Amino acid sequence: MMAAMSWVSFNHIRLLRYAGLFAYVCAGIPLLRVDWALGRLDALDQPSFALLAWVLCYLAFGLSYWLLTRNLGSRRYWGVKLFGLLVLTGTAMAVGWYSQSGLSALLLVLVSVVLPWLLTLPLGIAWMMLQNFALVPVFTSLGMDPVNAFLQASLYLGFSALTFVTSVVARQQAEEREQLRGLNSELRATRALLAESSRITERMRIARELHDLVGHHLTALSLNLEVASHLAAEPAGEHVRKAQAVAKQLLGDVREVVSELRQDDALDLTQALRSLTEGVPGLAVRLELPPRFCVEDPRRAQVVLRCVQEIVTNAVRHAGARNLTLRFERTADGELKLEARDDGRGAGEIRPGNGLTGMRERLAEFGGRLAIDTAHERGFALDAWLPLQTRGTT
Repeated sequence: MMAAMSWVSFNHIRLLRYAGLFAYVCAGIPLLRVDWALGRLDALDQPSFALLAWVLCYLAFGLSYWLLTRNLGSRRYWGVKLFGLLVLTGTAMAVGWYSQSGLSALLLVLVSVVLPWLLTLPLGIAWMMLQNFALVPVFTSLGMDPVNAFLQASLYLGFSALTFVTSVVARQQAEEREQLRGLNSELRATRALLAESSRITERMRIARELHDLVGHHLTALSLNLEVASHLAAEPAGEHVRKAQAVAKQLLGDVREVVSELRQDDALDLTQALRSLTEGVPGLAVRLELPPRFCVEDPRRAQVVLRCVQEIVTNAVRHAGARNLTLRFERTADGELKLEARDDGRGAGEIRPGNGLTGMRERLAEFGGRLAIDTAHERGFALDAWLPLQTRGTT
């Protein structure tokens, strides 16, 4: 059982990356015997710089693979990563060309690890097939006839396909795990909101009980003592009047407690917001909240949570941000203002999707509004205003 648990605790994406690095190191074993490599190149009439070019291309491939797999799944710097993918494929082909061997086929298997994380599934499959069949000229340069070279490339395509599918499964698992984390955060936030709502409901029940039962009996007791103070003779009348004063004081205290219980009927969103923003993979969320962040209307509280959830999702999936700041404040106009700032890649043109459209619609339902400011490599800035009271009411 312990062995099984230790295997489950592995990060499968990191394991896939390190397995690829191990295969890369193994592909460089022929370079450990420089005399053998030089003798082979001389026998094949390769130019004198072929060994140096082989080594440089091999090292460039390893560096590109290391950088591309540092943060698999991140959509940040996609253009740079696509260029890195071109370098990865080109250096793999060059290694085979300069070494006059099938090492390029082994390295292209590692390229298949990266493809599902940078390209869509159809483009990834097309890239994998093209790069493998581009080996045909390399194999023909080794003395193979075109048919055998094509068959040899098809053989290595099978290994690349196996690696490609493994990487696709790893990516799907990563996305499903992220969805599960989001659902779990939403569940914890909803649970915190329900607990806060239950607390308020219980306070209101206690307030009603104090007012209806204790308050009623104290009022009746005070009235009876008032009558008794007029009927009782001295010195008993003096004690009755003292009891009457105590009853009135107690009645006032009960009314004050009931008033305080009824006033504290706002939902505290602090814990719910923390549940939504804690533990987001690859994103550090900083919350700046008022000392006691409460919203009286449960529907408005739900709008706040949904807006925060959408902002966090956009920062992770679309902006590729590493840091996100969420700041809440109450304006002089009786509105709740939310300021969201991330350090993602931004966008030159804003095309609101379902998430931003839904956020705008939720805010508009209560007379709120949304403002977005972004640009390429300048991050994403969002300001939202939500009136805490219905317009026209006091």
